[in-house]
Amino acid sequence: MKLLITGSSGQVGTELKQQLAGQVELLTPTRLELDLANEVAVQAYLAQHQPAVIINAAAFTAVDLAETEQAAAMALNAHLPELLARYCAAHGAYLLHYSTDYVYPGTGSTPWQEDSVTGPLNVYGHSKLQGDLEVQQHCPTALIFRTSWVYARQGKNFVHTILRLAQQKTELRIVVDQIGAPTPASLITAISCQALSRWQAGTALAGGVYHLAPRGSCSWYDFAKVIVSEAIAQGVPLALTPASIQPIASSDYPTPARRPLNSRLSVDKLEQALGIRLPEWQEAFHNL
Repeated sequence: MKLLITGSSGQVGTELKQQLAGQVELLTPTRLELDLANEVAVQAYLAQHQPAVIINAAAFTAVDLAETEQAAAMALNAHLPELLARYCAAHGAYLLHYSTDYVYPGTGSTPWQEDSVTGPLNVYGHSKLQGDLEVQQHCPTALIFRTSWVYARQGKNFVHTILRLAQQKTELRIVVDQIGAPTPASLITAISCQALSRWQAGTALAGGVYHLAPRGSCSWYDFAKVIVSEAIAQGVPLALTPASIQPIASSDYPTPARRPLNSRLSVDKLEQALGIRLPEWQEAFHNL
C-alpha cells in the first residue's frame, strides 16, 4: 500500500515517517521533489504514484507572515487540501488532514466543540478553515484532526525557543492570557496511526472533524515555566529559573496577526470514537 505524507519534513511529518517506516510503502517527497503549491505538479505526482492513503501534514504555519503572504498561505492551507480531497474521492483513497484551533474565534473560556461556530481572527486561520471546508465538501469520508500548540523533539517550536532563550537571558516575559493545550507531534502521530489501523481493519472512524490534543489547558506562561523546570531537573545549564519568567498580557506583545485567547478544545468525540483517554498535557510533555 502506498501512503503519501505531505509536509514530511515538518514536526508531524517527521514523526509519521519514523512511526510508519517499514509498515507501508511511504511516499515522502521533499520540497525540491514536489512543489505543493503547484497544482499541476501535485496532480501529476498523484497520477504517477497513485497513493491509497494521503496524510496531509503540509501547511503554511508562519502565522504572522501569512498576513502579508496571503496567496502562499491559501495555496498550501486551502487549495492543496481541496486537490487532495478531490483525488481521494475520485480514487477511493483515504485522506487524513490536519487543522488547527485557529479556525475558532478564541473568545470565552469554554472548550470548543467540533460543531462550534468558527470565526478565525487572522489570515492563517481563514486559510485553514477554507481547507477544512474543501475537504469536507469533496471527500466526506476524510478525517480532519484539529489540534493546537504543536511541538516536537525537532523543528522550530515554543519548547526549543524557550530553552534557547533560557540559556541566553536572565528574565523572560511570556503571554499569560492565551489558553490552550500544548500538543506533542508524537501524540498526533500515535492517534493518526490508530485511525489508519481502524481504516485498514474495515472499521474506519466516521469522516469529519475531530479535536486531537491532550486533556487540560494552560497559558504560554504556564508552559514556559514547566519547560524551564523540566530542563533544570534534567541538568541543563540555564541562565534563568521559573521564578524569572514574568507573565504579560497579549496586548503587551503585539503581533501582526491576532491570536485567539481561548484555544481550549474538547476531545470527548475523539476519545469516544477510539475508546481511549488522552493524556493530560503535562503527562504528554514529560513523556516526550
